Formats: sequence, structure tokens, C-alpha cells
Amino acid sequence: TFTHSHRLTRRPEFQACYGAGRRFFSKNFVLFVMERSADPEGWRLGLAVTRKTGTAVQRNRVKRVLREFFRLHQHVLPDDADIIAVPKRHLRPERVTLGLVTQELLPLVAALRQDATRTAENGAP
Repeated sequence: TFTHSHRLTRRPEFQACYGAGRRFFSKNFVLFVMERSADPEGWRLGLAVTRKTGTAVQRNRVKRVLREFFRLHQHVLPDDADIIAVPKRHLRPERVTLGLVTQELLPLVAALRQDATRTAENGAP
């Protein structure tokens, strides 16, 4: 399950991640990632699926699939990161499957993990 401690819920948390975070792009998604100081809560996820994506049913399906991807791959995520997943406008919600999301986001998450490891080795904040 997705515990409350693994969620971004407040607008200031989203704004901080949009403003200070790095961006990772795929064909259909953008990930905003902001590193935090080491936190016992670990990584947190926010989803920004707007009405431009489709109807409420379609938006909820996209969110369910994204949450499932991050749940299945939580062992790959850096422990001290806030992540916001945003689908691009041209994404067709009826085509969103776990396979498509995995194919697109797994390389981004791996790059994110490598970047976090490299930053920790260099001692940069």
C-alpha cells in the first residue's frame, strides 16, 4: 500500500519541488525531483494529473497506474527525494498501462538513482 508518509499532499511541498527540483523527461511524462536532507520517512510522491488529461475516470486510471509503478519500484528510488510525476498533454489515457509507464519511467528512475549516488559521493548538498 501507499502510506501517507510517502505522499506529497500540500501545495507548498509541490511548489518547492517544482521550483528547486530537477526535471527528467520521457515521451509522455515529466518527473520533478527535489532532494531533501536525509529523512526517516524516505521518498515521497506527488501526482499532478490535470483535467487536460481527460475525464475523472481517465485521470484516476492514470494515477492508479503511476502509483502502482512507484510502489513496485520503490526499492530503486532514492530515500531522500520528493518526486512529482506529471503526464504530458498529448498522453492518451486509454493507452496508459503499467508496461508503458515502466518502459518510460524506469530509465528515468535509474538515472535519478545514479545522480543521487554521484551527488552523495561528491559531498554536495
